[in-house]
Amino acid sequence: MVRTQFEFSASLEDFLPAHRRGRPILLERDYPGAVKDAIESLGVPHVEVDRIVVGGQVVGFGYQLEDGDQVQVYPQAGNEYRLVPPPLPEPAFVLDCHLGRLARYLRLLGFDSLFEGNYHDRQLLEISLEQDRTLLTRDRDLLKRKALRRGYYVRATRPRRQLHEVAGHFRLASMLRPFTRCMVCNGLLSPVARQAIEEYLQPRTRRYYGDFLQCGDCRRIYWKGSHFQRLQRLVGEIRGSGVPDQRP
Repeated sequence: MVRTQFEFSASLEDFLPAHRRGRPILLERDYPGAVKDAIESLGVPHVEVDRIVVGGQVVGFGYQLEDGDQVQVYPQAGNEYRLVPPPLPEPAFVLDCHLGRLARYLRLLGFDSLFEGNYHDRQLLEISLEQDRTLLTRDRDLLKRKALRRGYYVRATRPRRQLHEVAGHFRLASMLRPFTRCMVCNGLLSPVARQAIEEYLQPRTRRYYGDFLQCGDCRRIYWKGSHFQRLQRLVGEIRGSGVPDQRP
């Protein structure tokens, strides 16, 4: 029997049952195995772990546990990156089927965010790996896939709170490019002359608005209608790291 002791810090405790938080966890196994397997057996996905310390020494996921080891496990802290890949210079995401509203909000802020309601787990993993995108999910088991390099478990359940959480975790406030992506399909928006799209506009829109954007992919048309001020407030919340609106 191999007995090891684990301590999880800060946000990693979110993955532990309440009775195990804030205290060492004794793990007993018939065989030693890799520290990565032990960490994930306790519920913590490897993509959320940035540093592992055993007996005062920093180790990697492949470290083979020994009887009596005391293991401290840490999430990303500051600008130090050991096990988690450094942030992408241009953040890009792929989101699971539970995060459609969050995907729309991220696109509103200008971030490349792929979402389809019918993506299955294998597709999400392949897209994340092949396109070097961060996988955002509410599925903890999905984040334990061995090949996955970039992933984050979204703790909040309400979309606006999810947006604040993700923006804070990935430090997105300084990188916003609002109103540059289609909220529906993720395509890039560009200005378009009213004359070019006039036949598609409702009479009131044609009468009261003169500036338009059009998606280069789905051709959807955008203008600063009655909803624009509400969207601007949301952008302002993220820029200022304010308290999220209580609406969905």
